[in-house]
Amino acid sequence: MKRVYKMKGQKRKKKEEKYDKEEQIEQLDDNDKVTPQPPKKSKTEDVESDKEEKLEPVVHDLAGIPIVTVDTGNKGGVIFILERASLEIAKVGKTYQLLSSDEHANYLVRNKRNPADYRPDIAFQAIQTILDSRVNKSGRLKALYVRTEQGLLLEIKPHARMPRTYKRFSGLIVQLLQKLHITASGNGEKLLRVIKNPVTQYLPVNSCKIGFSHSSEKLVDAYNYVGTVNNELDLVFVVGAMAHGKINDEYVEDYISISEYPLSAAYCISIITNALERKWKIL
Repeated sequence: MKRVYKMKGQKRKKKEEKYDKEEQIEQLDDNDKVTPQPPKKSKTEDVESDKEEKLEPVVHDLAGIPIVTVDTGNKGGVIFILERASLEIAKVGKTYQLLSSDEHANYLVRNKRNPADYRPDIAFQAIQTILDSRVNKSGRLKALYVRTEQGLLLEIKPHARMPRTYKRFSGLIVQLLQKLHITASGNGEKLLRVIKNPVTQYLPVNSCKIGFSHSSEKLVDAYNYVGTVNNELDLVFVVGAMAHGKINDEYVEDYISISEYPLSAAYCISIITNALERKWKIL
C-alpha cells in the first residue's frame, strides 16, 4: 500500500488582530441581541468562585483620578499618540514579564535580540508626563493612544490613575496585554484597552496632525507654532517612544523639530504641554 502524504503548499491561517471587541458588541441592533442563558455551574466551579471572592483586589483594578471638568464648548483640545513604544511581554521562567534591557538582557541576547531596543521606561515616563500636565487636569486632553512596536494600539483614558513606579507599571502592562482591558474597581469603567487599528478612525475630522522628529528641517518654536493654529481645531501630536529611529506615519500632516538637540520623549512632551498651557492660559 502507498503511504498517503500531506499535500504541500497549504496556506497558513492569518492570525487575527487581538483587541477588546466591546465596540462591535455595542453596535448590534436590538433585534440581533440574544439573551444568553447562564451555564450550569459544577461543584468545582462553585468552589473556585468562592476562592476568588476571598482573594484581595488585583493590581488591574484602578481608581479613576479626579480631574477638573471644564466646559470647553467649541474650543479645541489635544490628543497625544505615542508611536513605536517598546511594550512587549514574554514568558521568562514561569511568569510573563515586560521585556526591558535592564532586567532581561541575557534573555534577549539568547533569543538574538538587541537589548538596546527594549526600553519600556520611555513610554512610562512619557505617559506620566502627559497625565500629570495641567493640560490634562484642566480637561483639555481628549485622548491618549500608544502604539507598540508589534502594532498593538492601546487607549488610556485621561482620568486613569497610572502607577507611579515602574515595577507596578510593568505588571499593569502585562495584565493589559493578556486581558486586553483593565477596569476601574468602582464602576467597572474600562480605563485601559487594546483597541482596533488604525488610530486614524478615532481622530476627529477637524484636527491638525503634527509629528515630531529631530531630523526634520522645519525647526520652530513650540509656543509660536501652536499659537498659529486655530483655537477651534483639535491638535494631534505624534511623538516617538523608542530609543532609536524616527516615526514615519502617513497620516501625519506636518513634521517639525522643536530643538536643535535630540530630546527625550518626556522632555519633548513637556515642551508641548507648556506651550499649550501658555496658549490656553492655563495656570
